[in-house]
Order: sequence, then C-alpha cells, then structure tokens
Amino acid sequence: MTQPPDASPPPPEDGARHGGGASLFGRRIRDRRADIERQVQAQVQATKAQLDATNEKIQQRTGRNLIFAILIGLVGGALLLVSLIVVKEIFMVFAAALAGFAGFEFATALRIAGLRVPRVALTVVGVVLVPAAYYLHASGEWVVAIAGILFLWLWRIAEDVSPSRRVGGPALVRDLVASALAILYVPFLACFSVLLVAQPDGQWWTLAALIVVVSVDTGAYAAGLSFGKHPMAPTISPKKTWEGFAGAAATALIAGVVLAIFMLHAPWWFGLVFGALILVSATVGDLTESLIKRDIGIKDMSSWLPGHGGFLDRLDSILPSVALAYVLYVIFEPLFS
Repeated sequence: MTQPPDASPPPPEDGARHGGGASLFGRRIRDRRADIERQVQAQVQATKAQLDATNEKIQQRTGRNLIFAILIGLVGGALLLVSLIVVKEIFMVFAAALAGFAGFEFATALRIAGLRVPRVALTVVGVVLVPAAYYLHASGEWVVAIAGILFLWLWRIAEDVSPSRRVGGPALVRDLVASALAILYVPFLACFSVLLVAQPDGQWWTLAALIVVVSVDTGAYAAGLSFGKHPMAPTISPKKTWEGFAGAAATALIAGVVLAIFMLHAPWWFGLVFGALILVSATVGDLTESLIKRDIGIKDMSSWLPGHGGFLDRLDSILPSVALAYVLYVIFEPLFS
C-alpha cells in the first residue's frame, strides 16, 4: 500500500535558516544604531541650546560675546608671548601696529563728539613713536612725542585752511588740544611697553604686568558675574561692582606674589606692591576709557574685535599699567640684581 506524501514543507537549507537570523540581527543592529544616533543628536542640540542660553545671559550681563572674546584673547595672547620671548624686535612691530590701530580708532571715535583729530597723522605718529622709544629710549620718546604733537597741529591747521573743513576759533583750539591728548593717551603710553622690553630682562617685567592686568580683568569678571550687587561707579560704568573689584584685588595680589618670586626673582613683598599698584592702574585706566566713551556717547571704541569692541577697549587697562611697570622697574630692579 502506497503511503501518502508528507504534507509538511521540507526543512530549510542551512543557509536560509542562518540568513533569516542574520537579517533579523542586522535590522536590530541598524535600529539600535539609529536610536543611538538620535539620542546623541538630541543631546548635542540640547547642549548647544544650553551653551547658547548661557552665553546670551552672560552677554546680557556683561555686554560681551564670551566665545569670540575668549578666542580673540587666546590668539592675541599667543602672538604676544611669541613676540616677547622669541625676539624683542617682533614685539616692537606688534606694539607699533597696535598703537597705530588704536590711534586711528580713537581719532575716529572723537569725531562723534565733534572733535576732529587727524586720523592718518595720528596713526603715523603712533607707528613711528614705538621704534623711536625702543631704539632711542626715554629721551627719544619725549622728543618724538613733542614732534608728533607739532606734526598733528600743523596737519590740523592746514586742514582748517580748506573752506569745507574750516572751523576756526575755539573749535580749532579744541581740536588741537584733543590732538595732543590723543598722542599722550594712546601711542605715548603704549611706548612704555617697548621702553621696558628694551631693558635687560625687561620682557619679563612687561609680561608680568600684562599677566596681572589679565588677572585683574578675569577676577573682576568672575566675581562680578557671580556675586556683583553693589555698583562701583554707576554713572561711568554700570556693570562694574565692588564685589568684582574685590575679586580683582585677590587675583592681582596672588598673581603679583607668584610672578615676583618665579618670574622677576624679587621678594614676595614686592609682589604685593606690584599687584596692588597694577590693580589701581588697571582699574583707573578702565574707568578712564569708560568715562571717555560715556562722554562721546558710544559703547565701544569700534567693532574691529568681536566680543571685545575695539583695540583701545582691550588696551585701556594695559596702557597705564605698562607705564607704571616701567617706573617700578627703574626703581626696584637695581635693588634685586
């Protein structure tokens, strides 16, 4: 008797069995990978949104774009270190460029207040004054500064001859006074940095002064942002607080002592003197520029440096501080040698 055929399907080949399992395993892997990618993308977007929100809050509190400010500060600091440590003449070129840009920027800002300071002439004087101070020292700086003032005066008087630019009388006198002050405020003070660098081991004193200024700015920024409640000079700079000044004082004194011992090879007590005096000069320089901008009616000297404003907005604390550092070098360095 013939048996009926088996109705059950034949068993799958080994390849088919394994192929189906492999296909299911592959789909699970792809789904898992897609799920991980979605989670990572969501986390990245959330982090970016949080950083943007934090940066926006900081910008509203301080008026600065923190990211741009940090990037520009790092680049500028790297260039400064290379120019100071490698070849002093490179720092001279660096300082001349800054003096020229800052002078042009300051003269442009003064025009908003109705003061016409020759921009090209001030830029030329700033660029020439720096190498004069480096090679001719203090006496040469004074001679070139006086010659620069006379040069600006002659330039401005020559402009007044033109009927389209003629102001005459008190307005011309105000322009001449503003021209002299512009030279003394920007390139003349900037030249003390190269005067100091030109001295034996002067580059370390210059670098120490700059580090203390940065410490003052950082300490004031951090403490003011975290604890600032009591305005320091509300009519001049509303964002500055006494809490920020306290933070600046702490960082300045600590930086001064550390730098005095390890960089200037001076006693620790000189670090306290150095840090305290640079704290005062940096704060006065900052408030002075804030007062000038307030009188002119502007927030920043320019917008050339995103997150910082203009060149002079970054040099306001440095200019009087390097001049003070030069005086301290002349007085104290012979005692420590």
